[in-house]
Amino acid sequence: MSKNNKKDNTEKKSLFLRFLDGIEYVGNKLPHPATLFAMFALLVLLLSGVFATMDLAVEHPTTGEEIRPISLLTGEGVRMIVEKMVVNFTSFLPLGVVLVAMLGVGVAEGSGFMGAALRGIVHAAPSRLITIVTVFAGVMSNAASEVGYVVIVPLGAIIFLAFGRHPMAGLAAAFAGVSGGYSANFVLGTIDPLLAGLSQETARIIDPTYTVNPAANWYFMIASVFVITAAGTWITEKIVEPRLGKYTGTPDTNPAKEDEDDEMGYLKPIEKKGLWAAGGAFLVLTLFVLWALVPEDGILRDPETGTILDSPFLEGIVAFIFIAFLVPGLTYGFVTGKFKNDSDVINSMGKTISTLGVYIVLVFFAAQFVAYFGWTNLGLIFAIKGAEGLEAIGLTGYPLLFAFMVVSGIINLVMGSASAKWAIMAPVFVPMFMLVGFSPELTQLAYRIGDSTTNIITPMMSYFALIVAFAQKYDKNYGIGTIIATMLPYSIGFFLVWSIMVIIWIAGGLPIGPGSEIYYP
Repeated sequence: MSKNNKKDNTEKKSLFLRFLDGIEYVGNKLPHPATLFAMFALLVLLLSGVFATMDLAVEHPTTGEEIRPISLLTGEGVRMIVEKMVVNFTSFLPLGVVLVAMLGVGVAEGSGFMGAALRGIVHAAPSRLITIVTVFAGVMSNAASEVGYVVIVPLGAIIFLAFGRHPMAGLAAAFAGVSGGYSANFVLGTIDPLLAGLSQETARIIDPTYTVNPAANWYFMIASVFVITAAGTWITEKIVEPRLGKYTGTPDTNPAKEDEDDEMGYLKPIEKKGLWAAGGAFLVLTLFVLWALVPEDGILRDPETGTILDSPFLEGIVAFIFIAFLVPGLTYGFVTGKFKNDSDVINSMGKTISTLGVYIVLVFFAAQFVAYFGWTNLGLIFAIKGAEGLEAIGLTGYPLLFAFMVVSGIINLVMGSASAKWAIMAPVFVPMFMLVGFSPELTQLAYRIGDSTTNIITPMMSYFALIVAFAQKYDKNYGIGTIIATMLPYSIGFFLVWSIMVIIWIAGGLPIGPGSEIYYP
């Protein structure tokens, strides 16, 4: 009996892997990602013209305003496309974040600091913990906004390669933690008060005195850290890495092997000296940040409210990422003699930025596509129609809750912003769920689960283009299909384990945050 079950499981796994291979094959047969985004942009232009001729209108659930498709195939639309082309590109959020952060990373790589630090990790860290640490670091990076995409994801690939493992598996593990685990953390992030504010306003449609605090989902988020880390680790080691096989390529950049003579050998005395000096410099920097952040009147706190949540520290986190790599990189470089003068430092920055050439081209077209999609109101209309469709099917109770999670994930495939989607969906679903006895906090939690689990498979996610660029450093043939096929097991797995968690939480009547109950009386 057990042999038959084992055989069946093997066949099922083989079928699933063939399915993933099919997704990758079809996806990678598509044009270059930059070309694909250009085609998407043109498609949006055509669809805007088609839908604008139809009698298609929806009512905004918050403002009551009538929303209609806007055609860009008009004189006004053409003028806007031409006038805003440069602004679309330069104001695309991930572009500035990536370029500024990578300047600091360039110094850390060019000085040899990254390579030495990674070799130290390889010889000191137990290899069996690398996967779990990578996923965990990705999950926890959410507290610092976009830092995980820029730092943790590429670092995951580099570390796995340093341990002789497939870099794509490390990239996937980190990406799963950063983006798929977006609703898991030990601390609150900038998105929490934003979502809570929207939940509170819409809850007051039913109960004018209802209050939703920013920590509404905090207990569930804390527990999710352990669950998502465990699930991400298991999926990486049992599904993703075996499917990828052994890595035999030659990466464009590998800080773990900056010096071919050193390979992954033990650190030389001068390198140890450089690492100690870099560590000391980083400690001084950390103490300064703590001095400016911990006291109630700290200069890096919000000058008006004195809080950390909306503080200059969090608002300027990218600047601190840049400095956090720059300071130890400079220190290590000058102590070891890798840097002789300022020209060496500038050249190391330039070398790193030069590797982002294809990414910058890709971002140009992606930025136009995202802008066009917003101008035409198509994303807004699709989201509202999806919400109306779920409302109309007549489900109640638990089936409605899980259907809502699925719809949230599907809408996330065409509309990236978590807060923008919740602004549309909350006015419909928060009151609806209150009337069937579920609290606004639970509704918000269900939305966050659906939204998080499809972050890692949607090209609409603003950092998806960057992930493709990182992957292509290890294999030029990697494309959108590779990323989606690699990340799909995480998307399915995270949705399943989170769904089980929700069932357990509801069955146990556990609070999902401070003062946040499951039910609304």
